[in-house]
Formats: sequence, structure tokens, C-alpha cells
Amino acid sequence: MKKVIFLIALVAFSACKNDNNKTGTSLEGEDNVVNVYTHRHYAADQALFKQFEETTRIKVNVINASADELIQKMSIEGAQSPADVLITVDAGRLTRAKDQNLLQPIESDILNRIIAPHLKDFENYWFGLTKRARIMVYAKDRVDSSDLSTYEDLAMDKWKGRILIRSSENIYNQSLLASLIVNNGEDEARNWTESIVENMARSPKGNDRDQVKAVVGGEGDIAIVNTYYIGNMLNSENPEEVKAAEAVGIFFPNQNGRGAHINVSGAGVARYAPNKENAIKFIEFLISKEAQEVFANSNYEYPVNPIVKPAPLLQEWGEFKEDSLRLSKLGEFNKKAVLIFDEAGWK
Repeated sequence: MKKVIFLIALVAFSACKNDNNKTGTSLEGEDNVVNVYTHRHYAADQALFKQFEETTRIKVNVINASADELIQKMSIEGAQSPADVLITVDAGRLTRAKDQNLLQPIESDILNRIIAPHLKDFENYWFGLTKRARIMVYAKDRVDSSDLSTYEDLAMDKWKGRILIRSSENIYNQSLLASLIVNNGEDEARNWTESIVENMARSPKGNDRDQVKAVVGGEGDIAIVNTYYIGNMLNSENPEEVKAAEAVGIFFPNQNGRGAHINVSGAGVARYAPNKENAIKFIEFLISKEAQEVFANSNYEYPVNPIVKPAPLLQEWGEFKEDSLRLSKLGEFNKKAVLIFDEAGWK
């Protein structure tokens, strides 16, 4: 309830603040729309889209579907596609859309100034909107946090039968492995994958929330999850989710080395965007201070705009060192990661 009240108040405040600085003209006419294909499904996003409309007088038309469905839809539509902006999660998917020639490079001084180079495509085909770290959570009564260190350490025999993690079909895991390939080399990444399979407490199943619940249920001692899942569980209306999240400890890996693996949700301008300028304005709006505060405080994602602080909950977890690997590499090595998963028998 606190989150909902905060979101409504923040959006209302921002809309009022910008009321006298509206650009564009009326909502009528083809030039005053932006067609958004989005994989994200959060109420905060819808509130931000409404704020963009009120601020710019540009109507936002939204198509919601899974990333794969949206990419396939854009591919089938070809030059006739009405899509102006594609929003999805994970740099691997964004790179896939680029590689399938579904996006176009854009020039924006605002985006280039605010977004760090490793959080966007090096040719400006896509840009990160929010960050999330892939971390470890552990059973406080069975694991001493001083025994935790790196992703690589999870391959050691001491963790045999203790690790919980979701399927290799999950894009978050594919990107994590891609980062290990880039940072450590293919051979070491393959050895790591084979060892993690040996150290699994059970066959992969469920989402990140399910891994947390399995730790609490005693099925395993350590799980690899995205930070925003923990934030949402701690603030869930479901008391069982809150209880599960409160029962685990949080650990950011590789802090004495390259830093914790991160990924983004991001956006790109569609290759055949009929409203290209509106699309650029829309993405620029989403990395503004006001929009980034909504992202941060409603879904517990880390902002890409450096002047915006994370949600108070995330600040309680403390600052952490993040891997500065260019996230476009995650898409580049996605196929290799999938192949290694298959060879290792990671279901």
C-alpha cells in the first residue's frame, strides 16, 4: 500500500510540475503518437506512460506481450510494423532484436550523457532503463556469509547438493553464463557450468521467487536470484513471500574482483518507426530523474540515471561493486552460453 501511495503521489507531483512545460500539440494526428511494444508489465510503467502523455501531449499506444512474441511480431510485420519503441528485459534479448535488424541506431545527447557506456549498445541501437543485479541469497541458519565469495566459488565441492537456480532456458542465467565466458574464457565457463550442475540441490524449476522459497523450505542452502525479486517479495501483499524473503541473507558476489553481474531492462527505437522523433523523446523521458525515481521506488530496480538514488530498501543493502562489462557482450555470447548449458546437462 505504501508503494502504491508513493507511486501515485510522485506521478501526480511530476505531472503538475511539468504542466506548464508541455511540448508538442494536441493528441490528434499521426505525428502525436508513439507505439510502444513492451515486455514489462508493471503498474509503474503504465503510470509513467500516462505522465508522458500529459507532459508532451503525445499519445502512448501500448502492446504488451512476451519478448519473444514481440520480436516475432516485429519480424513478421516488417516495414509495415507500427512499432516505434521496443522495451524488454535483458541485454541478451535487446541484442537479439538488433541482430535481427529490428532496431535502428539513434542520436541523443541526453541518452549518451546520462547512460554509462556499458549500459547501452555501443552503436546506440538500445539503451538501458533500469539495472538489476544477479546475486546470492542464503539460509542464514545454515550458511556463514564469510564462506561466500564469488560465482566461481559455487563450483567448489563444498557446495555439492546445496545450490538452487532456475532453468538454463531463463535469459537471466544465459546472460550470467555469457558474462563468465567473456570474463573467464570458454573453457573455465564450461567447467563452471558442469560443476554447478553437480552441485544443484534439485533439478531446476520455477522462477527466482521459487528459489528463495526453496531455500527457506530447506531444499537447498544458496540460490542465485535477481535483486528486484527480493525487493518485491519483501513488499508483497502475500505474507508468505515476505516471510520467505526475510528469512534469507543477501550477498553480492565478486566484490574483491570484477563486481557482481548486472543486467538491464532497456529500450530501442524500431527499425521502421513511423514516429521516430516521438520514440526518442519517449526513451529520453524514461531516463529522466522523475521517471527513474518511479522505477526505483516501485519495482526495486537500480536506476541508470546516476543522480537518482535506489529505493531506501536497496540502500539498506549497501553499495556494491558492479561488473562494468559492456552488456552488448551478453547478447554476443548468448548462443555459446546456451550450447554450454546443453552440453553440461543443465535442464
